[in-house]
Amino acid sequence: MRQKDIFNRFQQFLSETEGEFQIMEHQVPIETQMEYFKHSNRLRGFLFPLKSELTVEDADYEQFASALENPKTSTDDKKSMLSVLAILKQVKAYRILEKFLKSADKELTDWAYMALMESRIALESEFSDGRHIYISTGLGGKSNKFRFYILLLSTTGAPFLDYQKQVVEREFAYTLSKEDGELEQLAIKENYIELLLLIPMQTDIKHILENVINECNQYGNFISDIVTVTNVKKLTDKEIAKIIEQHGKQNL
Repeated sequence: MRQKDIFNRFQQFLSETEGEFQIMEHQVPIETQMEYFKHSNRLRGFLFPLKSELTVEDADYEQFASALENPKTSTDDKKSMLSVLAILKQVKAYRILEKFLKSADKELTDWAYMALMESRIALESEFSDGRHIYISTGLGGKSNKFRFYILLLSTTGAPFLDYQKQVVEREFAYTLSKEDGELEQLAIKENYIELLLLIPMQTDIKHILENVINECNQYGNFISDIVTVTNVKKLTDKEIAKIIEQHGKQNL
């Protein structure tokens, strides 16, 4: 299935599904998200084989908090404790997760954030009549907007000229302002452009990019129609170099 078809189907799902949508803002690698959910599901199967709720005493919460703050507690054990707290549907558990995230080591920050989000979803579902749906991507988002990484290439591989850089900056700023989008980052390198954009959920990013590229190319056809769009991660220098190399071969 083509990427456009996938995105169109996702937008159709959003328009047809009732509930309050929220986008996970923190940027958590997809691999970490998958690992977290697999671990969480295993714990659910172990903790709730026969009953739907697990009773935890106040003293147990204190032990959780103490163990999480203890530097001698292993990373794996802390991950398990964070996951257990996330599925308890208790405000006390949420507060422990919230406090831990503020001082978590880099190694546990993403995991702690995922646990906090799972706990928040559970509590909101418990205390609210409405349906709450969280959407997670590798690059996260903000409010009702997805964050996208965009890579644009020079048509011929030649360096961008100063006036072309100015055109790119102007056209993206103008188009995004009309679409309620945000330009978080714009880096114009010698022969490629990297952007981080925030785009409302229901907005067609393909349409936005086509419009901007067409407008820019009125001034010299200097941006290639080969565009890389992802909400999974930022591309590395090595990945960018490979795309540029493939683009060059296509132009031979």
